[in-house]
Amino acid sequence: MKSRVFPSSHRLSTADLTRIAVLAALSAVLFLTIEIPIVAFYKLDFSNLPAVLGGFAMGPVAGVIILALKDIMHILVKGLGSTMGIGDLGDFLMGVAYVLPAALLYQRQRTRRAALTGMLTGTVCMIVAGVLINWLLLIPVYQTAYHMDLAGIVAMATKALPFVDSEWKLLLCVTAPFNLLKGLAVSILAALIYKPLSPLLHGKREA
Repeated sequence: MKSRVFPSSHRLSTADLTRIAVLAALSAVLFLTIEIPIVAFYKLDFSNLPAVLGGFAMGPVAGVIILALKDIMHILVKGLGSTMGIGDLGDFLMGVAYVLPAALLYQRQRTRRAALTGMLTGTVCMIVAGVLINWLLLIPVYQTAYHMDLAGIVAMATKALPFVDSEWKLLLCVTAPFNLLKGLAVSILAALIYKPLSPLLHGKREA
């Protein structure tokens, strides 16, 4: 059976690269302009939406490239900051955890059910990745960069959710639900707009 990770030519065409660039730019704009505060330092954005659409249309590699270009453009606009781009690295890794499973499953069977299954699988993967990345990477880096102890970081969430009084409660009761919300929000939007946008996303190829 022919692999659908790449287009039928086994490589990304010039037209694909153009669409990837456009989707990456749109993703960066969404990342830079639309952030909805949820709890503490967690803000909801929809910058993974163009990446999952591109992943569905052109394959998982295209989706990952869109995510990488988005975060590179974000760094170019905002700078590395005191965290030296670690926040963007974390965003990229969590984005890959969502987009890659979704696009891989959809490429195996290009149906609405496969797309929904893929996005739900990607959401679960992003929840797990979000907890691990925050625990092992982001929280330690933010402690160093902003000279905050762990209690100070946890206290930012405690103001909104008094029962969150430890790192693990922060990870399991704030980080995990936040990524669930983000995954579901992006998945619902993708499910609604993918088919109408399919001719643009695929060019002359069939959806």
